[in-house]
Amino acid sequence: MVNPQPQQEAADLTKPPPKKRGRPTQPKEPGAPKPPKVPKAPKPPKAPKPPKDPNAPKAKPGPKPKKNATEAQGDGKQEKIDESFKKVKRKVDRFKGMSEEEVMKKTLPDLLDYNLDYVIIGINPGLMAAFIGRWFPGPGNHFWKCLFLSGFTEEQLNHMHDTSLPVKYKMGFTNMVARATPGSKDLSSKELREGGKILVEKLKKFKPLIAVFNGKCIYEMFCRELFGKKPTKLEFGLQPHKIPDCDVALYLMPSSSARCAQFPRAQDKVHFYIKLRELRDQLKGVQKTSEVQEVDYTFNLQLAKEDAKRMAIKEEQYDPGYEDAYGGAYVEGGSENPPGQSQTNGHCTFSSEDTDRGPGASSSSSQPAPAVQIPDGQWMTQSFTDQIPDIGGGPRDSA
Repeated sequence: MVNPQPQQEAADLTKPPPKKRGRPTQPKEPGAPKPPKVPKAPKPPKAPKPPKDPNAPKAKPGPKPKKNATEAQGDGKQEKIDESFKKVKRKVDRFKGMSEEEVMKKTLPDLLDYNLDYVIIGINPGLMAAFIGRWFPGPGNHFWKCLFLSGFTEEQLNHMHDTSLPVKYKMGFTNMVARATPGSKDLSSKELREGGKILVEKLKKFKPLIAVFNGKCIYEMFCRELFGKKPTKLEFGLQPHKIPDCDVALYLMPSSSARCAQFPRAQDKVHFYIKLRELRDQLKGVQKTSEVQEVDYTFNLQLAKEDAKRMAIKEEQYDPGYEDAYGGAYVEGGSENPPGQSQTNGHCTFSSEDTDRGPGASSSSSQPAPAVQIPDGQWMTQSFTDQIPDIGGGPRDSA
């Protein structure tokens, strides 16, 4: 036998070598020779540490104290970022160069007159109100917005219109203490006591219809100075207390400040301004129009559940929908119509004449299907497809 392996090896030698994929490699140009490395200079030997003094005080445990900025710059090290690097809040010049001490010397004049319907009473002027000389100038104060939303004014006013309120809307302004401070906590008890007496004299002199206290804090201070104690239960609205020898009604409403925690929004306070107008009408004897009346609505969930359950039982006992749909088939005792009369449910007419005919009587295809009595709790098994009238009028093939 001939061995075929040498021939196969000869055939493999004749094949060309396989081609390599990609671009042919280009010979690299010889680069410039690298310069020889320069040996580093030897480091100078460290100076020996001085021997520790055995009598020196020992260092306190804990973190080392921070260096000052000048020491850190001298050492060439960057100082760590701490609270000292925080941006200092730029002071806003609120009073155009005037200091707070100078503004506190100013006062806010009262806007009072005779025959007023309302007198709005505050504790004392704020710094901005005293500086501008206007009532409620703060942009976050809700007083002017509540006046507009409650219908006191026809348009949205601001602190620049305060002088027009006594004449146009019969509304005045005054404070319990005349001195301006950053807050009411800066007032002394002596100032509050004297301010309460001055306020009573103002109310007795001008005799407004209603004295409106702007916030619980001012009214508690007033009661403490006038009656000698704070009221035990304090609610907004008309107050039961009366000033001796004075017919002025006392009304308490939430503070118009936006920092009022109980009513932080303006729309939450509008209700008390509306009630203030109603109190004015009531004291003047003005009758309400019958077109729009406020209704006191109450809701009892337990009674609502009982009523819903009672109505559901009543509807289950008698539902006219079944009677209308099936021509009285579901009424107790069957159909009430006498034989010979047709029954209708508003959509189809059910005739009872065909039920008296014999089994061999033929009925026209145009006549309606007879009513069928269906026992309660059973499904209809009879097919009524052969009793559907022919709308086209032509002959219909029997099934």
